Amino acid sequence: MSGAEQGGFEPATGDGPAAPAGECPGGRAGELRTAFEGLLQIRRLTGGGCAGPEGAPADWERHRPVRAVALALEASGIPPSAVGPSGERTATGYRVCESGVPGSVRVEWAGPPGSGVAHDEEEALAGCVEVLRRLGWTALLYRGPRRRRFLEVEPPPAARV
Repeated sequence: MSGAEQGGFEPATGDGPAAPAGECPGGRAGELRTAFEGLLQIRRLTGGGCAGPEGAPADWERHRPVRAVALALEASGIPPSAVGPSGERTATGYRVCESGVPGSVRVEWAGPPGSGVAHDEEEALAGCVEVLRRLGWTALLYRGPRRRRFLEVEPPPAARV
């Protein structure tokens, strides 16, 4: 059963399995395009006083920030990380998770051990910031334990619920 049959499209957060090789062209890519266009349509319909659909996150997004941020990143073409059956990281890319602050999420650049992911994270996360800011999110870059960089992402102050 596909994600759509189970209750809707689930964007890649970077904590799931890698996309299957040789996926049919209309499969996940089509579902992703439809989901992102739906998100933009929700923004158009709910408006929030913004000039365009990219102005600010809609209520739907503010109530599901992990899903909304993951959808924005995946739709922009940024690759998600992935994990194997035993929980080991198998692919390099973004990872979106709860941040511990309500309404906010954390975006990390994750990859398999020994992949040199720490050397690429600043540039990769800068690309994530560009995508998220264009879509109205506030994305701030921080340095955490072991000097690893990550983003804290939240709706702009005027849009918080």
